[in-house]
Amino acid sequence: MRIVSLCPSNTEILFELGLDEQVVGLDDHSDWPPQWQHLPRVGPDLTIDMEKVEALSPDLVVASLSVPGMERNIDLLKQRNIPHIVLNPSHLDEIPADILAVGQAAGIPQQAAIAAERFTERLGRLRLRAAAFAERPKLYWEWWPNPIYTPGRGNWLTDVSELAGAVNVFADFAEANVKATREMVAERDPEHICIVWCGIELKRIKREMITDRPEWQTMRAITSGNVHLLEEGLFCRPSPRILDGLEQLIGLIHPVADMK
Repeated sequence: MRIVSLCPSNTEILFELGLDEQVVGLDDHSDWPPQWQHLPRVGPDLTIDMEKVEALSPDLVVASLSVPGMERNIDLLKQRNIPHIVLNPSHLDEIPADILAVGQAAGIPQQAAIAAERFTERLGRLRLRAAAFAERPKLYWEWWPNPIYTPGRGNWLTDVSELAGAVNVFADFAEANVKATREMVAERDPEHICIVWCGIELKRIKREMITDRPEWQTMRAITSGNVHLLEEGLFCRPSPRILDGLEQLIGLIHPVADMK
């Protein structure tokens, strides 16, 4: 089988399933795993070049709706009758179902069942760990700075916050993506700021870009120095690697003493 992935989270699921020999093409933003960086590219995840996809003669394209704007790719796949499946998870507990769906489509349902169970068991262990934290600090996530976009209740980063023993300060918004302002963030006065700008390399983000914002000078996260520049690949992609990000976050916001 020849498989093409159209977004980074799909690529990471395919790697988790051990499909090294079957994957023949990736979107431009799939920067993990390192072993697959030599594969042909079919364009940015929001503007996939379907000519390049077709040229790879795929038996299966793994598409996604995890980012607004990806609908165009689905429409083009349908127009060209390219065999595909679409993943669209909103929450962490939906990722095992995506793993199973990819495994079924790729003809390896047993391997997928093992991988899905592995994810579920690890998630359960982290959930138990989170229950032991006495405090629930308030987190502000930022995945785009201007205009500000931050996850709401309908997004996996709210789950990540809760599983890290914390609270997403924009969880009162039902939608997955909230367009906010600096003033709205300041009003919520988070104790931690988590910067995960999508598609931006960490080395390009400077702490002063956050700490120098005049509207935020009295905010607790700023005055206490709790501004975290995080690798977006561990937080902005609904794939098994997000649990690595969750473990990293727990270490950042909870000292060992903060246990019940």
